[in-house]
Amino acid sequence: MTPPTRTSPNQLLLVEDDLRLAQQVSDFLRSAGWQVTHAANAAQAEAELNPRRGEASDFDALVLDLMLPDGDGLDICRRLRSHSDLPVLMLTARGDPLDRVIGLEIGADDYLTKPFEPRELLARLRAITRRRAGSLSPHDPQAAQVLRFGRLEIDPAARQARIDGEDRPMTAYQFDLLQVLARHPGRVLTREFLLSAVKGESLEAFDRSIDVHISRIRAAIEDDPRHPRRILTLRGAGYVFTKSQDGV
Repeated sequence: MTPPTRTSPNQLLLVEDDLRLAQQVSDFLRSAGWQVTHAANAAQAEAELNPRRGEASDFDALVLDLMLPDGDGLDICRRLRSHSDLPVLMLTARGDPLDRVIGLEIGADDYLTKPFEPRELLARLRAITRRRAGSLSPHDPQAAQVLRFGRLEIDPAARQARIDGEDRPMTAYQFDLLQVLARHPGRVLTREFLLSAVKGESLEAFDRSIDVHISRIRAAIEDDPRHPRRILTLRGAGYVFTKSQDGV
């Protein structure tokens, strides 16, 4: 395969026990300008993600295999999410949709099933790292404006959602999804629209990853996620971000 055009380098940790696949992916991503560190098992991954206690890793993204010889990629992702918003793309050789749902629920930003084309992996990596950095221009006054809905504040510049001034953590993907909803208050937005707006892709048949992310957003910003008042579901239609919240 012809290598893609070189772009600005990013630091990537690739956690994959299939050494042949890891070499293939590493070579391709390096040709695209990425600096790749490979970990062949969970122990090596944990060491790379936590080089010294109390210090953050320098990685811009993590590609994480679900099945590892000495551990579970889901466990690594769960522990990482307790202290970091590092973009995570999970890999699996299993086609079970439940794996994907569980991965997204614990904080993975995206999911890719083996076998895959390296170009697709590269495109998805670029998407999740753009979301972390913020795709809106800091020179655009409207893009940087804090959105306020009652007690909820959405700060694009800081990439934070706050209730009563308190940060409500969520993944980069979930924050971008919340932004899309908040910039269209009172409008019914379909799953297709939301997925296209955030990922730039069309909705796959029976893909309910958006529903999982909406559930996690509700857990972060709703007083009672089981009875949401900020993000409403219209069965068969999509989601609505309410204009009036907290009596305001």
